[in-house]
Amino acid sequence: MTTPADLRDVRDPELPGRLLTLERDALVPLLRSRADADFALPVVACPGWTVRDVLAHCSSALIRVVERRFGKGVFSPESNDRDIAERADWSNARVVDELERGMTEAGPVIARSDGRLDAVALGEWVHAGDVRVTFGEPGAYAGRGLPEALALLGTITRARGHVPLHADLDDLDEPLKLGEASGERPPGRYIGDGPTLLRLYAGRPLDGAAAYELAGVEAAELNIFGD
Repeated sequence: MTTPADLRDVRDPELPGRLLTLERDALVPLLRSRADADFALPVVACPGWTVRDVLAHCSSALIRVVERRFGKGVFSPESNDRDIAERADWSNARVVDELERGMTEAGPVIARSDGRLDAVALGEWVHAGDVRVTFGEPGAYAGRGLPEALALLGTITRARGHVPLHADLDDLDEPLKLGEASGERPPGRYIGDGPTLLRLYAGRPLDGAAAYELAGVEAAELNIFGD
């Protein structure tokens, strides 16, 4: 069992890159092993998107980070749709190649940022889980990157002044403190496993999730990625 670095309040600039590297090493071989037909499967967590659409969104977002292309409305739904459309004629293999490059090269750029790009790395990890759910892979939102994902979640929620929550996790030795700590609102309490907590914060369906307890805060308040 591992205690994550985010138990401290200081941002670890290398954390997003570590998470991306761990996820790259797990996800890319899985994608390369799948038939082309699997890339056309619908992703329940992302209505209207196929696996290919999710991957094209992920790869384009990371390449924007690598190339520092941040225009007006970047990462908006309209911007995401344009990025996906621009890759409509690409082969699935080319999309995966771009994703691998992005997951390799984005970490150092995020490390040098002021923290506002940290959520990109966590979003990529969540989308990888979305794809694994679609493929029927076990432990969709778990794996080797789980401690880093939890740590990054703590960093992001504290930086955003999100609703306070103390999480007693089956996966960690120490409680995980999330959100702002001003004392203006008493922290909520979560008891359960890390993958389910991350699904709550990402607004993902909880079908098949482990049982958990949540008190002092509504599940809808935890979502950091919006509707």
